This record gives sequence, structure tokens and C-alpha cells, in this order.
Amino acid sequence: MPVPSSDPTSRLTRARISLDLLSLGDAFGDRFFAATGAEALRTRSLPPGPWLSSDDTEMALGIYDCLARHGRIEQDALARILALRYQANPLKGYGGTIRGVFHAILEGMDWQTASARAYDGEGSMGNGGAMRVPVLGAYFADDLNLTIEEARRSAAVTHAHPDGQAGAIAVAVAAAWTWRSATWDRVDFFRTVLEAVPPGATYDGIARARDLPAAYQLLTAVAALGNGTRVVSSDTVPLCLWIIARHPDDIVEALWTAVAAEGDRDTTCAIIAGVMAGLGHAAQPPSPWLEMREPLHFDSDRRH
Repeated sequence: MPVPSSDPTSRLTRARISLDLLSLGDAFGDRFFAATGAEALRTRSLPPGPWLSSDDTEMALGIYDCLARHGRIEQDALARILALRYQANPLKGYGGTIRGVFHAILEGMDWQTASARAYDGEGSMGNGGAMRVPVLGAYFADDLNLTIEEARRSAAVTHAHPDGQAGAIAVAVAAAWTWRSATWDRVDFFRTVLEAVPPGATYDGIARARDLPAAYQLLTAVAALGNGTRVVSSDTVPLCLWIIARHPDDIVEALWTAVAAEGDRDTTCAIIAGVMAGLGHAAQPPSPWLEMREPLHFDSDRRH
């Protein structure tokens, strides 16, 4: 398996490619919550633009910004970056739990306390740590062990529950794998991810995704794996990986499949597109898609 370069410029280039596609998937999927979405899905016609991105992109931009500044996940910095991005643009579809975490951080609470107090002290097992992390997996694709640790650290800032962190690890490793692999290998893809993910509900869901044939009907897969409706890691990540494994040579087909699955469509599309960024030609959407998406807004443009 080829190992990508660990040069900081190469790492940031990979992260930017993943970020672009993650944001495209996010904005595409989000259009299917609109009234026009059902007709667009029925006819497989592109929904009208502009395609506005959601909190998935905002937080992925935060990950990118942290990596661009520090070359790693510096957790205090990431917490501040994410909270300030939320404060600057709070109407991006943030969930209630994450809003509470960011408000607490902005009011001066340390991120450890803010993250841990969610859900009566259990911490969040939501899919927010997973949806923003393909960028990190692309960045650290040259080192799988570092990918695992940095993914866990990135999720912990907002998701204290181990299964919320497990989703981030799974998605980051999946993204890293696409940059490391010269050819598609379904068995190795799932094996690499499962070897990295700690036991729990997300691990069990990914194991089911591995064992579910690609030829199965989409609704069967949704019944077995979820579609993000519960907005938790274990209900979101397994279906994303199954769809990637079903359409590894066609990002457009993968994204149409994700919106057909309904559920948390902006998040499933963001994860799928961000992970598939390393698959080269298979991850190239038609040019009109990128033209439809709103521009990315970087806090760190002046630094690079």
C-alpha cells in the first residue's frame, strides 16, 4: 500500500481536496430537505442553486483551520475555532447539543467540562465528530496511528462519549485509506477501519455494513444500518461506509444513493464525499456541481 507524503504542504493539499468534496456533499444533500428535493430526487435532476452548506462544512473548515495553524489537533485551539465559527454564523443547522457546548465555551467554560456535561454527563455520541473529520483523515493519511489518535482528539472537544469518538475514528481512517490505496479493495477497506475502531455500537454497525452485500436494496441497508435519523454515530457512519463500498468508482452515484436513503442527508453526503476524495478520478463530480455550491469561507486564508 503506497504511503502518501508527510510533507506539510502535501498534507494540507490533501485536506483541502477532501474539504472541497465534503462541502459539496454537504450542500448537495442539504438541498433535499427543501420542498423541491422530492422532485429532484424522482427525476435525478440537480436541485436549484445556490447550494448552501451547513454546520458540517463549518466544522470541517474549523478542523482545516486548526491543522493549517498547528499541524495537529491542538484541542484548546480547535474548541475556540469551532465556537467562534458558530458564533459568526449560528444559522447553519447546528443541533441543540452542540449549540450548548459552543455557548458554554464562548462564556468561558473549558471544553472538557462543556463536552462532558452533555446528556447528563454521558457526553454526546452524535455524528458531529464524524461528519467533519474526513479532512483530518486526508491530512494524516501518511500515518494511520496518528490518524486514529488525532481523530479521537478532534471529536473529544465536543463529543465526550466514546462512541461519538469511535465514529470520528472510523471516518478518518476510511478517508486515510482512500489516499493510501492504489486500487479499491472492499475487504481491506472494512478490515482497516474495523481494526481502528473501539468496541461499541458504531463498531457493530460497521461490521454489519461489511457483511451486507452491495447488491442489497437500499431500503434493506437502511433498515439494517440506519440513515442518520437518530443523528448518532452508530446510526450514520455504517451506512456511509456501505454506500462508499457499493459505489467506489462513482461519487455522483454514491451521493444520489445517500439522498435516496433519506435521513440526515447533508451529513451522510458530507461523510461520503469527504472520504471518497482520495479515490482520484472516481471522486471527480461534474463541474456544474462545484459551481452550484456556495464559496468556502476560510478564517485562515491570510496565512496560506
